[in-house]
Amino acid sequence: MTVMTTSTLPLRRVGRGKVRDIYEVDSERLLLLATDRVSAFDVVMGEAIPYKGAVLTQISAWWFKLLADVVPHHLISADAAEIERMVPELAGHRSSIAGRAMLCRRTEVFPVECVVRGYISGSAWKEYSRAGTLAGEPLAKGLKESDQLAEVLFSPATKAETGHDANITIARMRALIGDAAVELEQRSRMIYERGRDIAKERGIIIADTKFEFGRTRAGEVLLIDEVLTPDSSRFWLASGYRPGGAQPSFDKQPLRDYLEGERKAGRWNGDAPAPPLPASVVQETSTRYLDAFKRITGTPLDLTELS
Repeated sequence: MTVMTTSTLPLRRVGRGKVRDIYEVDSERLLLLATDRVSAFDVVMGEAIPYKGAVLTQISAWWFKLLADVVPHHLISADAAEIERMVPELAGHRSSIAGRAMLCRRTEVFPVECVVRGYISGSAWKEYSRAGTLAGEPLAKGLKESDQLAEVLFSPATKAETGHDANITIARMRALIGDAAVELEQRSRMIYERGRDIAKERGIIIADTKFEFGRTRAGEVLLIDEVLTPDSSRFWLASGYRPGGAQPSFDKQPLRDYLEGERKAGRWNGDAPAPPLPASVVQETSTRYLDAFKRITGTPLDLTELS
């Protein structure tokens, strides 16, 4: 597979995130194309990770199908041939969209990340270890890093175009989006619980995850973007789970470990540009994404269309 850091399609590009390029198909549909860009510590690397975009797209499509009875979503198709039939302008661009593109219903995106936490880790642990709180609200005393929480927490965050998202209270979320906050919390909890139970059967702990939602012109609230991927979730191997410290994750751990080493050695200050990545780190990270796909879905990623 040819790695992709940016895309050029015969559609109007209306957005570009750390990973995805977003194209307008018409007033009702968007095309989301996941490149192989990768970021760590809020810095986009100069190198791409083979198969990463396809893993994110196809694992999302797998989850969207399983979650259809839980929550309505924006995915129309992630099949390249079907997308070409539905969007004639993309004829001849199969190699660019194969495996990595999702044709989706268009929505107005709610300006919040809907984070659900079953375990305390990441930014939640950082705040708790310092102040005993999450988004300024107290949590139970005596928690250790990576402990399972007594109750699943809904922990919204603001969406940041660059830098870190910021944890906010549910009250602040309501101030931002009104009564929809109640519905988004309910749906987020339902999705997490279904995903958690499915992953548990496969020996995977979903420690936390984040969802995005949008509203169609007709007023329907849809789950959008990606869902329960290695980029949007913290996956841990159940067999290796040991609370009391950080747990190895399924996504960019080799990349994070390398960058941490460069920072500790004084060769990188943590800002862009990132240091060049050795080929071994790129390969190990790619392998980690492919392994996550196989463990979650139960089958290897189909690489026939991607080679």
